[in-house]
Formats: sequence, C-alpha cells, structure tokens
Amino acid sequence: MAQCGQIHSARSTSTLAVVFDPDEMVARFRQRAEAVRTRGIPPIEGPERQRFREQAQRDFTDYAMIGDAEAELVDGILTLRIDLRPKDAADTKDTPDP
Repeated sequence: MAQCGQIHSARSTSTLAVVFDPDEMVARFRQRAEAVRTRGIPPIEGPERQRFREQAQRDFTDYAMIGDAEAELVDGILTLRIDLRPKDAADTKDTPDP
C-alpha cells in the first residue's frame, strides 16, 4: 500500500489520491519558502558564501512559487496553477474593463 507522498506502482495512484491533499502540499511549500527566507547563513566565506546565498534565493523562489499555486487534483492528475504576472497586472487582469 502506498504511503502519503509515495507512489510504488501505477495501481497505487488511486490510493494516493485518497490520502493526498494538494492544498496541504501547497501549504508545506509555503512553509519551506519561509524557512529558507529566515534561515541564517552558515560560517562560510568567499565564493562559497556567495554560492550559498544564490542557492538559497533559488530555493526560496521555487518554494514560494509552488506555495502560491492553486492546486487541483482531478482524476488522478495534479495541476498547479501559478500566476507569474506582476502583482499589478494580475490584479487588473481579473477585473472587467469599465
């Protein structure tokens, strides 16, 4: 039997759908983004410090994007909808023109 988050075969997909909550997954990514944003920098110097900071920024961006997603699970297909438009464009795009 599949455990939450693990798929062992194509047949276990229906079992996964029963225990899988896409909104919980999105919330976990939101938590991960916050953890990356608030974690400290280890005592490293020079180019290694810069690489660490760059990777942390990439991690934050990835986790934050998924954390902002609208998730939908239909017939065993998980769809994540992520609005990448700038905040102002996203707000005005959904409002009807006067």
